[in-house]
Amino acid sequence: MSVLKEFKEFAIKGNMMDLAIGVIIGGAFGKIIDSLVKDILMPVISWILGGEVDYTNWFIVLGDNPNNITNLTAAQEAGLNVFAYGSFLTILINFLLLAWVVFLLVKVMNRLRKQEEAAPEPEATPEDIQLLREIRDELKNKS
Repeated sequence: MSVLKEFKEFAIKGNMMDLAIGVIIGGAFGKIIDSLVKDILMPVISWILGGEVDYTNWFIVLGDNPNNITNLTAAQEAGLNVFAYGSFLTILINFLLLAWVVFLLVKVMNRLRKQEEAAPEPEATPEDIQLLREIRDELKNKS
């Protein structure tokens, strides 16, 4: 079997296509979660905490800050050693939301699979029993 033929069989398999679709939808879903965190949740959390929306500027200068810089970008450009926890908090909330949604999706999928497995199809009647039933019905009709 040629390598090209093997690759074709691999690429056409159902599992490969399911994986590709999952990756594409996952990428789009990640963008939705990013927007949910950045545009909806963080402003609400900011409002509750007192009004600052831009968490990327939450940082602590480790060491000296001779020019009293209060902007993260300026602090990094100045070469200061900074502990930038604001971006980390945003990404952490983003991750937790994404993990929660994936957990709920897996839970729903497992429930659907259990329902499908719980309703097995009735077993087919063996041929000899079916024949005996037909004979019985014929005898009843003749009487």
